Amino acid sequence: MIDLYTWGTPNGHKAAIMLEETGLPYQVFPINIGTDEQFHPDYVEISPWSKIPAIVDHEPMGGGEPYRVFESGAILMYLAEKSGTLMPQEAGARYEVLQWLMMQIGGFGPLMGQLGHFEMFAKEDIPYAKKRYHTEVDRLLAVLDDRLEDNQFMAGDDYSIADIATFPWVRFSDKVGFKWEDFSNVKRWIDVIEARPAVQKGLDVV
Repeated sequence: MIDLYTWGTPNGHKAAIMLEETGLPYQVFPINIGTDEQFHPDYVEISPWSKIPAIVDHEPMGGGEPYRVFESGAILMYLAEKSGTLMPQEAGARYEVLQWLMMQIGGFGPLMGQLGHFEMFAKEDIPYAKKRYHTEVDRLLAVLDDRLEDNQFMAGDDYSIADIATFPWVRFSDKVGFKWEDFSNVKRWIDVIEARPAVQKGLDVV
């Protein structure tokens, strides 16, 4: 059994979707970041950076004591290795997936997070910040759209952890100032992923 500590954010959705896709048994422990539950000492022992999601695997690979994993990208990699799915074993294909996964971790996640903050949650209007992050996300969406012109998924023809990582961040691009007609390949990709039963269940976890 895997304990999933999470909340309804894009990073939280990554882990829940991955667990649904792999079919690994898990139970959910909501961590309400709106009331600062992520800073509770018991949770900090699991996730030292006080971020969601985190997991505790009570039957870890190789046996032994329960094993905790924090950081959503690391969780996806761990669960892919544990289940033997959604990340290829052959080196070239594997690193194709990992490159696009890192694009989400270093690009889409932080940049879309900042854009969403300044567009929807900031207490004051800061045009410079909005323009800066809109420009950066626009560039990333263009790269992704170009990639998906000739590939069904981010790393090629096969759905992978790169798609699971990126999808929750990109799916609301139209809510922060982008037009889907400018990124038709991205929109096609979103619709394909969103139709997957495991994705629908993962999005409803919290």
